[in-house]
Amino acid sequence: MIAVDSLSRRVPLWLIIGAGCIIAMTTFGIRSTMGLFTLPITEDMGWSRESYGIAMAVQNLVWGFAQPIAGGLADKYGTTRILILGTLIYLAGLAGMAFSPSEGTFFLTAGLMMGTGIGTASFGIVMAAFGRAVPPEKRSVVYGIATAASSFGQFLFAPLGQAFISSFGWQMALLYLAAIVLIVIPLAVPLMGKSSGVDQGRADLPFREALSRAWAHGSYKLLVIGFFVCGFHLAFVTVHMPAYLVQCGLSPAVGSWAIAIIGLFNVVGSLMAGWLGGLLPKRYLLSSIYLTRAVATAVFLIIPVSEVTAYIYAATLGMVWLATVPLTAGLVTQFFGPRYLGMLYGVAFLSHQVGSFFGIWMGGWVYDATGSYSLVWYLGILLGLASAAIHLPIRERDAASFAAVPV
Repeated sequence: MIAVDSLSRRVPLWLIIGAGCIIAMTTFGIRSTMGLFTLPITEDMGWSRESYGIAMAVQNLVWGFAQPIAGGLADKYGTTRILILGTLIYLAGLAGMAFSPSEGTFFLTAGLMMGTGIGTASFGIVMAAFGRAVPPEKRSVVYGIATAASSFGQFLFAPLGQAFISSFGWQMALLYLAAIVLIVIPLAVPLMGKSSGVDQGRADLPFREALSRAWAHGSYKLLVIGFFVCGFHLAFVTVHMPAYLVQCGLSPAVGSWAIAIIGLFNVVGSLMAGWLGGLLPKRYLLSSIYLTRAVATAVFLIIPVSEVTAYIYAATLGMVWLATVPLTAGLVTQFFGPRYLGMLYGVAFLSHQVGSFFGIWMGGWVYDATGSYSLVWYLGILLGLASAAIHLPIRERDAASFAAVPV
């Protein structure tokens, strides 16, 4: 059986889940405000949309590379230490963004530092802690709760971030957000613990061997490839939709509320995904999510954009926004067990963030080249249809390569 530190065993499960959900809400919620800073920063500093987009793309890519490393370290050395380290880097990145005098410095603070901080203090690390603490039959639901908390953070911080920008300017807004991140440090203590021992019925593997065997598992590869599309969708919409709506003649407030509505509705969507993931095949649910995104985006582009259609699209997208996360984490746990979840979910999340990189960068590059985001919207539809097809062949059963060898 998986064992954890004695302190972790003494902490009530409700406290572990509550603290982890607030951490996920805070770190993801603040990250989701980055699209609101696109116009004020580029206009004030005289930078192009592509320059800002590249910094955000680098942030997502670094986040992706940091996630499996941080997950592996949390599995081995303890969740609390990694969360505190990530929080301090996250804070430094936000504060550094406010005082970056050049594009190069901005790439360092908003890209490298923020990406590293988010990767070591995000819901991926939290869910690895939940995987150790929660019984197998409840994991899908709890993963859904953690994802819903992240979405509520998006709902909470999108209007808050816009209010900070409107009232105090973008620089002070970043500093206020940096101060809020500090709440993660005391909340990380109840999540203290690390994986030790062996999953019942599974082999005891060194981490490199576990990674090698996981990558040889066909269904895991399909899951990782499909998660690329999720990242492409989410990052493009988060960073570029507020500016797109302004281009369509709507106010910046509509963009912030659209992002907030996505987060609010995904509270319901994530909880539903977590609950349904315990009842129905996860591969079919994932396929349906990507198909829904593609159809909803196509309809949004066909109908003339207005405040009402923006909010309806946001609500529809919200229902399937992060609903992929509990299902993906659930499949990784089912394939390989909870012991390596931090690292192996992190690898899947790296694919997600590579998709995020291209979604953000292409949005800025295409806009600067054509004056429109249309090509990227259309590409998102095609990728959604492809990902819907990719998930269908996944086999939902334990990976034979991780089975314990009888003595």
